Amino acid sequence: MGTMKAVRKLKREKGANLVDIEIPKIKSDEVLIKVLSTSICGTDVHIYKWDTWSENRIKNIPQTLGHEVCGEVVEVGSSVKKIKVGDYISAETHIPCKKCINCLTGNEHICMNGQILGVDRDGVFAEYAVIPESVAWVNDRAIPPEMASVQEPLGNATYAVLGEDYNIYGKRVAIFGDGPTALFAVGVAKLAGASKVFHIGVFDFNMEIGKKMGADYSLKATDNMDRVQFIRDNTDGYGADIVVEMAGAKQAVLEGLDSLRKGGRFSAFGITPEQKLEIDYNNQIVFKGIQIHGISGRRMFDTWLRLKNMLASKKLDISPVITNLFALEDFEKGFEEMMKIPRVSAKIVLFPDKKLLNERLKEFKK
Repeated sequence: MGTMKAVRKLKREKGANLVDIEIPKIKSDEVLIKVLSTSICGTDVHIYKWDTWSENRIKNIPQTLGHEVCGEVVEVGSSVKKIKVGDYISAETHIPCKKCINCLTGNEHICMNGQILGVDRDGVFAEYAVIPESVAWVNDRAIPPEMASVQEPLGNATYAVLGEDYNIYGKRVAIFGDGPTALFAVGVAKLAGASKVFHIGVFDFNMEIGKKMGADYSLKATDNMDRVQFIRDNTDGYGADIVVEMAGAKQAVLEGLDSLRKGGRFSAFGITPEQKLEIDYNNQIVFKGIQIHGISGRRMFDTWLRLKNMLASKKLDISPVITNLFALEDFEKGFEEMMKIPRVSAKIVLFPDKKLLNERLKEFKK
């Protein structure tokens, strides 16, 4: 079928390489897409840096990086029924086994035997990529490729904010963290009808984006102030109805639990490097009667439907979060931008086709 450019992890060490490899062949239940855009995630940065998590998690080297994508279907397998050539798709990155108890009870996003694109199998930082039909999601053509490719993290934000009951209208929401997913969460919370959104983060660049996404209060986690008391003072003394923890820092987790009102909901999304945190189990959880909802992935495909409608209708504008568009061959520049401290970027999108990149840059700069 010919060759293609792909960003691959060739060795168990820092970095990645742009190489020529064979265009992958599909199985009967898979589709081949021409990648239009693909975005860099924090997980990709972990793999690029080759930290302890990557060393323990990544089994297959060499492997193509990346899992956030949108593309056009150019070939379908013999047993594919719902996807056709020409479809404009994105991919749910959690590939379910369809056999375990979670899959059989409507919880495919936390499949017991699931795989993840770009982690357990070749990913999408390439000119072409193979996607199982089971995780292919047909996009609305009204959604531009730089936005279509970030629906995976936007789905994390949507699921974390809306929870299982979607009952958020008129509630006060505190979002801890200022990474791209947290910034998406600010926008989702405002669109969903939150009466007040408190955004707690570290970096000035990202906090300014949070304001553009609709934060009512921006609180620096590094400032010498009592953030828990501030949230209580601005919620009639009760605390936030919903806390969305997306930082993973010990301080954020503890402040989040303390700033949540009795009977509130705590969405736990951030991954803490400490793994084990000491909390006041009695007073922060039991006696407060709170709900803790662990967020892993997105509801398949309920969350996807909601965010697709939000983007296609232009009710939700995520453009402030998308700060950089680069050619795929400039992936190293993208990773360098993402790793700069203090932060100078949020979401970075890569384009294998330079012509399409130039077209999108014209719109991007308006």
